[in-house]
Amino acid sequence: MNEHSQQTPPTKRVDQDLERAQPELEKGDPEAPSKLVQWEGPNDTENPKNWKTSKKWMAVITVSCFTFISPASSSMVAPALSTMAKEFHVSNEIESQLMLSVFVLAYAVGPLFLGPFSEIYGRVPVLQLANLWYLVFNVVGGVAKSKGQMIAFRFLAGLGGSAPLAIGGGVLSDLFVPEERGRAIAIYSLAPLLGPAIGPIAGGFITENTSWSWTFYATSIADGVIQLFGLFFLRETYTPVLLKRKAKRLRKETGDPGYQTESEMSNNQTILQVLSVSLVRPFKLLTTQPIVQFIAIYMAYVYGVMYLVMSTFPTLWTESYHESIGIGSLNYIALGLGYWGGSQICAMLNDRIYRRLKQKTGKGRPEFRIPLLGVAAVFTPIGLFIYGWTAQAHTHWIGPDIGACIFSLGIITAYQCMQTYLVDAYTRYAASALAAAACLRSLAGFGFPLFAPYMYQALDYGWGNSLLAFVSIALGVPAPLLLWIYGERLRKMSTYAAG
Repeated sequence: MNEHSQQTPPTKRVDQDLERAQPELEKGDPEAPSKLVQWEGPNDTENPKNWKTSKKWMAVITVSCFTFISPASSSMVAPALSTMAKEFHVSNEIESQLMLSVFVLAYAVGPLFLGPFSEIYGRVPVLQLANLWYLVFNVVGGVAKSKGQMIAFRFLAGLGGSAPLAIGGGVLSDLFVPEERGRAIAIYSLAPLLGPAIGPIAGGFITENTSWSWTFYATSIADGVIQLFGLFFLRETYTPVLLKRKAKRLRKETGDPGYQTESEMSNNQTILQVLSVSLVRPFKLLTTQPIVQFIAIYMAYVYGVMYLVMSTFPTLWTESYHESIGIGSLNYIALGLGYWGGSQICAMLNDRIYRRLKQKTGKGRPEFRIPLLGVAAVFTPIGLFIYGWTAQAHTHWIGPDIGACIFSLGIITAYQCMQTYLVDAYTRYAASALAAAACLRSLAGFGFPLFAPYMYQALDYGWGNSLLAFVSIALGVPAPLLLWIYGERLRKMSTYAAG
């Protein structure tokens, strides 16, 4: 061992070894030693990037279904909060909101270990087992007898439900090259935003016509179908795990223990040492990578405002507009339309802008995802202004819905651009980078609804949403400029960033 390796911390050295191994793992090296197990050239059909298009998109759709059902479950109880509060004798507004948002608090914890686990054991086993955990505790939530049980079961269900949010981006990184990645991430990013918009619509009518317990049972039945679908159509996509399986098969077939992958040859650590490295990685990314820090903060604010608006929607329509729970929940369609429309527009333009800029410069860069982020920085505050002041003035219901639609269009566009940028910038460690961002994002999604009632009591809808819009401008306008100017420089300083 030379002097340099003796001075390099073990954690950093393992990550550097894995990063150096990535080009060989992806492309194959025709002159490599015969017993080094890797892809058989750049066109190896076992490489997930070379799978048939139908097989790739089946994986995208399956992961997106997992990613849809959990956030839908997080917000589906929103129209039932008043009913649940009466049954559990909850008079405190914060405790009532806690039964809703504690699910999202678990999103801040789960990805920090589920994302790294997927980079050790593979995407599929972690995703399926975590979803099974969510399914069990979501069913149990439907029979809760007290606010304490409800809060506990919601948090435990959220831990399992956070898996697709942590792992999905990694799956897309495994399957697609950058030029093809935008459309896939558009569908994947739509799921966690469309779920919270659609969930309350179903939850409103379920609560009005049956009981709040069926908001849990309905999502559990849907998730059970998705779990079965995943068993048949979701296949492992993580390159190091697939190559390890290939090496194990070759060792068994030939009886020669010399067949090993690049990571096996360069890493003689125990499984506990590997786990310690992988579990620490999201924290290292969040504390040492300015790109991850900046995107995580902006994404956290956007996500927090989204949950704040959704948590106060039922109150606006039932108390200010005197609509029933079921009819009031239909206004969530405005949010859903914005999410769906924004995702389709962003999907169409994101890859097109990337390819055009790459053709112009001769080299692809994650910063080519930034132009649409500037559009999002404009739409989000405009939507908040319209929503807030029309709600305060009690205009026709279409006024607040138009504002909510524009707001959600800006949210999904910003969300997709930032997700794609992180995946492009931290390809191999996409799951860890997304987990780091998800931690702050979910803390905001948990905390913002808790102060929403007090903010609106003090400022009403007009100035309350205007305050959110001004902060959105302060964060959103500099974001695309700073990433465009300094993004490449910061990536070159990183030992984790792609390349």
